[in-house]
Amino acid sequence: MPRTPEQFGTWVRRFRPATENGVRLVCLPHAGGSASFYYALSKALTPSVDVLAVQYPGRQDRRHEPNIDSLPELADQIFEVTRHLDDRPLALFGHSMGAVLAYEVALRMRDAGLPTPVRLFASGRRAPSRDRDERFHLGSDAELLAEVRRLGGPHAALLAEPDVRDMIMPAIRSDYRAVENYRCVSGQRLGCPVTVLTGDSDPRVSIDEATAWEEHTTGPSEVEVFPGGHFFLLDQNARLAGLLADRLLRRTVGARPEARV
Repeated sequence: MPRTPEQFGTWVRRFRPATENGVRLVCLPHAGGSASFYYALSKALTPSVDVLAVQYPGRQDRRHEPNIDSLPELADQIFEVTRHLDDRPLALFGHSMGAVLAYEVALRMRDAGLPTPVRLFASGRRAPSRDRDERFHLGSDAELLAEVRRLGGPHAALLAEPDVRDMIMPAIRSDYRAVENYRCVSGQRLGCPVTVLTGDSDPRVSIDEATAWEEHTTGPSEVEVFPGGHFFLLDQNARLAGLLADRLLRRTVGARPEARV
């Protein structure tokens, strides 16, 4: 029987029912993001794929819980949830900060001797080993808001409303602090296929930085380039869903293909 949302506690949302024997896709949001970011993707993939979206503390229905500003700590807690999702094949999808979290959760699965994810989808994020000196979390609210607006996230327009801004800014700053202070452990490699998704005009990810994900797995890796910026997936939901369905349902695996548009 498929697991019910109640079995996942406060951490996971299932927006639509899925078949009992399909692959499961666990989705992790970007900095400042919430589980609802993946509603459209869930709608496009279910019922063939069981789409679960992670809800971090400090936002929406968890807004009264303290934010977690340490990426390893957040990965630890997400792992404690995902480690029990063992009744069907599992893949991980993360966008931006969520991509790094997905990578760290997959490492914890490996270290615990659990089955590795059937695939890791890393969207809108450079490889963990490619550091940039970004310190937006140390700036003023105005400076941090300018960065959020520049990236064009789904909540950028809402930040013009003072009440909304006051409610979500703590989560945004906490998440930026977590991902900007993160440094991966050198030499750690997964064994699963990795599909990297990036926008062709993303100011936060170059093609070289996206391709460098291949250094973090002994399995095959590929880079798929979409039109758009950091949040290219908002306008590319149909194409993205098609690619995910291809990789998850037919389990196609490339042999480190070249990046392509």
